Amino acid sequence: MYKIVAVAGKIRGKEFILKEGENIFGRDPSCDHQVAVDGVSKKHFSMTVTGDTAYLKDLGSSNGTFLNGKITKQATVKGGDKLALPDIIFQVVLVQEKKVIIKKTISKIEEGEAEDLNVIPPSPPRIHEKFIWVFKYKLMPLLHGINEEYEWRVMLGILLCIFVFATIALTIFPVLKQSSDILLKETAKRGEHFAEEIARLNARWLEQKNLDRVDSGFLETEADVASYELFDLEGRIVRPMGKLNEYTSDSLSIKAKEWAAATTNKNTSAFIRVLGDGEIGIAQKIMAYNSKTGQTEAVGVIAIHFTPKSLAVEATKNSAAFLEALTTSGIIAIIFFGIVYYLTVKPLEEIRIHVEETLRGKRRGIETKLLFGELQPLKSALNTILQRIRDLTTTGGEQEFKESEDSAPYVNSLKEFIRGSAGPAMVLDNDKNLKAINAEGEDLTGIRQSAAEGMSLLDVAREQGFAATVIELCDKCANNGGVGQDGTYSLTGHEYKLYANALMGKDHFAKAYYITFIKNS
Repeated sequence: MYKIVAVAGKIRGKEFILKEGENIFGRDPSCDHQVAVDGVSKKHFSMTVTGDTAYLKDLGSSNGTFLNGKITKQATVKGGDKLALPDIIFQVVLVQEKKVIIKKTISKIEEGEAEDLNVIPPSPPRIHEKFIWVFKYKLMPLLHGINEEYEWRVMLGILLCIFVFATIALTIFPVLKQSSDILLKETAKRGEHFAEEIARLNARWLEQKNLDRVDSGFLETEADVASYELFDLEGRIVRPMGKLNEYTSDSLSIKAKEWAAATTNKNTSAFIRVLGDGEIGIAQKIMAYNSKTGQTEAVGVIAIHFTPKSLAVEATKNSAAFLEALTTSGIIAIIFFGIVYYLTVKPLEEIRIHVEETLRGKRRGIETKLLFGELQPLKSALNTILQRIRDLTTTGGEQEFKESEDSAPYVNSLKEFIRGSAGPAMVLDNDKNLKAINAEGEDLTGIRQSAAEGMSLLDVAREQGFAATVIELCDKCANNGGVGQDGTYSLTGHEYKLYANALMGKDHFAKAYYITFIKNS
């Protein structure tokens, strides 16, 4: 089985496992392996694997594919070969099965049973602890089950949307309903006032129960009155004149008649119905004094269809208030989502970086600056694993771990050497960043120290193949304890011999590289 590993560039450390058959690499998401880096073509190259043989083919990329420093259209590759793309250097790795037998005494603590996430502890006796227990072990398992199907960030977004609508429903809607209720009550008062006005103006005829002579003309001029019906308790309409002696068929009037029959002579508040389309129905009994009984009694019913302008204005205001609340809450929810998301992701990213640095020997262990108490057990477990890895890979007995040594003194020493160099030369630090280059080197490579100092060689080199060759020589030199390495590369139309030497630090890591160029005769 083959795989290729990014040993330099923007995606350094990323691995791509090659399947049997053709494997296409490029920026396009449809590729077998997507490499989303600037300069890489949509379909850059393919690797065809057949057993222990791997075949490289360039797919017409715009910037070319370099194999071991030379541009290549197609070639057979083997383990250890380097592929250079814009801002990336891949190394081909032939993975062979290895059996490693490790014998180690396991302590009693390590033999203990592992924690089971599915075991639910008994309910605690205290009320506040019981509430937390119910929330954690009864409600949250439902969300954990959903989390197995949907990404955490998607769930967080959905929960925030639910929170926004629930907040509006519990805070804004009651206020809007209260204002609507107040408007209905005010409209009902107007209906009661009209009924009292009819009773006052027509007291004589009402006492005689002579409804045919009742005067209700003032209702004709009321702006908010769409229509009305004044009828007796049997439903016979007496006003308006256009419906005289007809029996009511209007739904509001029928319900008002039934309501009046049920309440008879009781003094009750008005009968109110919201009819829709900005219309309100108000009905009230017409009460008159009965001289025989000495009491007031219902002699008729008035049903009024109101279309108050204030109701339309209130509906517009309510819609505007709802949209404003929804927009404001949505913006706040988006900001809150970003804060919670990145507050959660940042500590995890910090832990990942510390793990990688610990594996490379640059750090003692995971020591994060961000406070996240819930991640402390995870950090402790990872530190234990990293310590065991160091113990298993140590061959010379117990060795004290040392922090990574600074490369600056070594770089400064090589800068002094370059001042007396008779030919083209450059100095790189341990991260392959350019630190110095003499005038001859600038003319040969086209790299200017004033513009490129401190930048990665991959970023400043005119030819990615040249950068890949130099970095490969540096890696070989570092992996061989600083022993010098050499290679060839064509510059300005001439073949040059490249020599790479490294200064090794006290921690046995390469700290600086000295590169020289000698023209082949």
